Amino acid sequence: MYATTGIRHEDKYAMERRTPITPSHCRRLIEEDGPDMVAQSSPKRVFPDEEYLVAGARVQDDLGNCEVIFGVKEIPEEVFEEGKTYVFFSHVIKGQPYNMPMLKKMMEKRCNLIDYECIADDQGKRLIFFGKYAGLAGMINSLWSLGERLKEYGYDNNPFREIKQACRYHSLDEAREAVSVAGKRIEAEGLPEELTPLTIGFTGYGNVSIGAQEIADLLPCREITPRQLQELEHDGEFTNNLIYKVVFKEEDISGRKDGKTFELQDYYDHPEKYENAFEQYIPHLTVLMNCMYWDNRYPRIVTKKYLRQLFDGERPKLTVIGDITCDPDGSVECTHTGTPIEDPVFVYNPETGQPTMGFKGNGLLVMAVDILPSELPRDSSMAFADALFPFVKPIAAADFSVPFDEVRLPEPVKKALILLRGELTPDYKYIQEYL
Repeated sequence: MYATTGIRHEDKYAMERRTPITPSHCRRLIEEDGPDMVAQSSPKRVFPDEEYLVAGARVQDDLGNCEVIFGVKEIPEEVFEEGKTYVFFSHVIKGQPYNMPMLKKMMEKRCNLIDYECIADDQGKRLIFFGKYAGLAGMINSLWSLGERLKEYGYDNNPFREIKQACRYHSLDEAREAVSVAGKRIEAEGLPEELTPLTIGFTGYGNVSIGAQEIADLLPCREITPRQLQELEHDGEFTNNLIYKVVFKEEDISGRKDGKTFELQDYYDHPEKYENAFEQYIPHLTVLMNCMYWDNRYPRIVTKKYLRQLFDGERPKLTVIGDITCDPDGSVECTHTGTPIEDPVFVYNPETGQPTMGFKGNGLLVMAVDILPSELPRDSSMAFADALFPFVKPIAAADFSVPFDEVRLPEPVKKALILLRGELTPDYKYIQEYL
């Protein structure tokens, strides 16, 4: 027996158009004798209400009759109902202070909470994510940002101006084509000498970085090592019709404070032993794509103090940071907040320490949209729903009234059960200290 299953209308952001379960996935669930599917009516979802109706789902203004509810982003506190099961990105596992009131409300209402971020296999690899699409959209946006910032520097006709913000394209394929057109122009005409070698650095090598690199590779790219990056301008062995990309791993980003050899597992286990080793590379980058996981146990990679030094004098090479990680005051310290899709970039002035929204001003341009996959809502929703699909029926069939050990869920999903009837489950008891 399946619980009636609802799909939320997303209301955290004006431009949030994604859905966790698409009409075609609803149709498959219904045809396979799965749960009764209900889509909350939405005027902005990338898949209109009519598509859900045609697929066989019901469309309603509220989800009051649904026992299991799937969403994407955080849910307003007043929406939670007693004893229901909610599946969404809750952003509570780091004890994020801004979401503790939401978690408290879920506990008061004796809700069950499953977080997509924690659905993982035996090796801890996440199974359901938008990360690659954050990388894809983030790179598109950062190339567009580079074009607009270079225009402010006087390069009105630079090839990156062929590229628009990701949300301005109907599909990912259309965006790819635009980037490819810019790449062909770079290959044929080259870039202004004073902009070369044009370099793009990527921190991290996971799904976000893979997505970002996939877009960058549509340009005429040559991958080099961090060491080669440092030597590139000195040696002069570069051309103006190539873009040079570098992928930075943990050992490039941080070093032991005592000067001993970097050890990856030791870094994960004892991050307090490590300090920033990344600043040596920053002066050689045109664009920095920040794609890595970060929390406050680890050293920052770009500090405000360092940026003051970098911008004290002639304008440096570093022009754009695409902060896909988007941790406010985090690994890129000048990212003071995530930006909305409709106002996606700001210029950070290292001298004053103040940001100015838009492309104008003295300093460094930062693109820090915190719902980047929603700029490619149709493509990202389809991929996400493909990954989620095998778990929808088991979640809708689960009995959440029994003790935790007796809850029958696929193991990857059970690992992601943060709340059971309003109580933190064993792996998440540590969150109590943040409440």
